[in-house]
Amino acid sequence: MSTDRFGNTIDPGVGYARGALLQGSADEVRRLAQAGRVAADFVAREGIDKIAICTGNLRFYPATPGDLSLLCEEWIGPGLFGEELRQAAIAHMGGQGHEAAAVVNRTSAGIVATVLAHATGKPVLSLVAKGDRSHASVLRGARLANVQVREVHDLESVKQALAEDSPALFVITPVTSELSMLCDDLIRDAVAAGKNAGCVTFLDDAYGARFRPVLHGGGASLSFGADLVITNADKAGLSGPRAGVLCGDPVVLVPVQAKASELGMEARAPVAVGAMRSLQGFTPDLLLQEAQDGHDLADALEAALGKGQVTRSALGPKIDEQDAMEIVLGMAGFEKVNVVPAEVTAAIGMLMLRDKGIVTVNTHGQPGGRVSIRLKPTSGAVARAGGAVAVADCLMSAMRQTAQNLNDKTWFAATLFGDM
Repeated sequence: MSTDRFGNTIDPGVGYARGALLQGSADEVRRLAQAGRVAADFVAREGIDKIAICTGNLRFYPATPGDLSLLCEEWIGPGLFGEELRQAAIAHMGGQGHEAAAVVNRTSAGIVATVLAHATGKPVLSLVAKGDRSHASVLRGARLANVQVREVHDLESVKQALAEDSPALFVITPVTSELSMLCDDLIRDAVAAGKNAGCVTFLDDAYGARFRPVLHGGGASLSFGADLVITNADKAGLSGPRAGVLCGDPVVLVPVQAKASELGMEARAPVAVGAMRSLQGFTPDLLLQEAQDGHDLADALEAALGKGQVTRSALGPKIDEQDAMEIVLGMAGFEKVNVVPAEVTAAIGMLMLRDKGIVTVNTHGQPGGRVSIRLKPTSGAVARAGGAVAVADCLMSAMRQTAQNLNDKTWFAATLFGDM
């Protein structure tokens, strides 16, 4: 069993250490509830226009008034907008025209449903960039299907795993939520190898569907020949709502839709209409502006912390949770404490939300999501927070406040959960 650099045991299901306060998903749900209360207090004090969303997920609802009275009707609506949705998904993901499309209530739900529908009792093969890992939903879906996941990082390992395990499902993640990216040649060759081996090939392109083509000149999601692709309706320049859009071979998609419906994970008509409008409203300019804001924010953070402390991505700066722990320990003058990095970054996020209305994955991320400090500003977020320097100052202030209370378990409980 592996440990982090502080000796804390890492939970293999999520990739980070659990602590005395954030012991599991139930505690993360309590943290989410507290984030809701803190955000509500901020809005009451400062107004909704001051909220700055830096999760990379905008989550608006772009349906029109006409949509609400017609397409969002639960019984008839899906039949009325089904073809328009299919065409929007094919256009967005670069299909040839014969593909089918469906919307599920989360991208993670679509991944879980795909694993349940197509693993067929065999190990799931998962390809991600070296140094990163599959999304938690791949592992959780496999656990529900009672199968193992074999994670690989290059073509040679793909071929070896295909030969040794004979998997029925091959999941490829071109861009992870940490924005680690596979090159187009590897994606294409991996898809071909999987199909030659008889696998269902599935691209988790939640970020990549726009991130790769717009910022890196990469190919469209469906151009690699995978059987099925999923993208997220509220990431990388899409406006939301939160949902997953599946597109690909109808023969492969229908069992996924069936499994999603069995488990209540399909998107109801209003969410599906919102996802369709999100795809139709996308322009590369939205993502390019987010990338520029993220670049400015990385500059400001590097000026505050030093270049070695900040990792730059195309959509904004990141501080690994263990690096954040090191920084806070240094501020406090301690070598070791009884909290884990995930609890420290959650506290920092909660203070940024309270003081400046900055929404991060550290407060609003779902249970099992990454716990690094990742600031991926959505369109207009940096301006609403007062500029890149103001966001960096807020983060530094939150780190100092956390350092001052590093050995105070009562303070952490109050900050993370509102416990008094």
